[in-house]
Amino acid sequence: MKKIGQAFTVLILLVFLFSGFVMAAEMDFGDLGEEFVDFDGDLVADIPAEESEWINPDTIIFSYTPVEEPSVYKNAWSDFLDYLAEVTGKEVMFYAVENYAAQLEALRAGRIHIAGINTGSVPFAVNTAGVVPFAMMAAEDGSFGYEMEIITQKDSELETLEDLEGKTIAFVSQTSNSGFKAPSAILKSEMGYEAGKDYQTTFSGRHDNSIMGVYNGDYEAAAIANSVMHRMDASGAIDMSEIKTIYKSQTFPTTAYSYVNNLHPGLAQKIKKAFFTFDWTGTSLAAEFEDDKFIPIDYKTYWEVIRTIDRANGVEYK
Repeated sequence: MKKIGQAFTVLILLVFLFSGFVMAAEMDFGDLGEEFVDFDGDLVADIPAEESEWINPDTIIFSYTPVEEPSVYKNAWSDFLDYLAEVTGKEVMFYAVENYAAQLEALRAGRIHIAGINTGSVPFAVNTAGVVPFAMMAAEDGSFGYEMEIITQKDSELETLEDLEGKTIAFVSQTSNSGFKAPSAILKSEMGYEAGKDYQTTFSGRHDNSIMGVYNGDYEAAAIANSVMHRMDASGAIDMSEIKTIYKSQTFPTTAYSYVNNLHPGLAQKIKKAFFTFDWTGTSLAAEFEDDKFIPIDYKTYWEVIRTIDRANGVEYK
């Protein structure tokens, strides 16, 4: 499967070569909104020059990407949010959002200060809401990420990408990396398939909806993040032996924990300290996720592959 992922990357670069986008791919100047500046070239918004524009809220609002039932994750994050409150000296509130668009809008409106943002939405959040990605979950050895899988029922006649011609594929949302952008690029680059012409699309809104839809036979096939599928299997929501994978991608970066760029720098440092010193042992976070710690990240490096996929799909961050 690693060879498949490498082949996909090469194909994407060839797309740029023949479409005249090579220079844009090699020299990534970012796509920040006009209200932001980036003097250090890291592709994320700098803190405002005027201190009067900095915010130092009494209550920190935290949001987690809406991949599954929000109430479940309020409980999962409870121990960490208690620790975040201890380190920052602030009250901390969990803000449940129902979909990706609602989370982005809340970030833009200043109703959220820290957010776990799904992989595909990170570039939109960076460029339109001015967030600064700084952390990601990882295993004890530092490994991280997930793969996009295209799944179907175990007894389905679908076996390969070629078999998807003429079928209806369930996607998550147009801002989801594994739930739309990556599989669309793969189907186009490897098979020459285009949505609406060679296959039909439907959108479920969330990864768990897509997975459950395949599991119950409501969808012929679906493109999903396998990390969500593994959690659903572990919780007993599904039995993965009833699901067949017909394609598995390279590894992508996972949820990016980010804060808004106008946060007071002293508070931002305390927030990062809380993430990187949190002891997962025996906590509600460890009970929900397979990871063991948070690792530091930078958007320019870790999201390069996602920006490449977006360019191949003609995505604009607006």
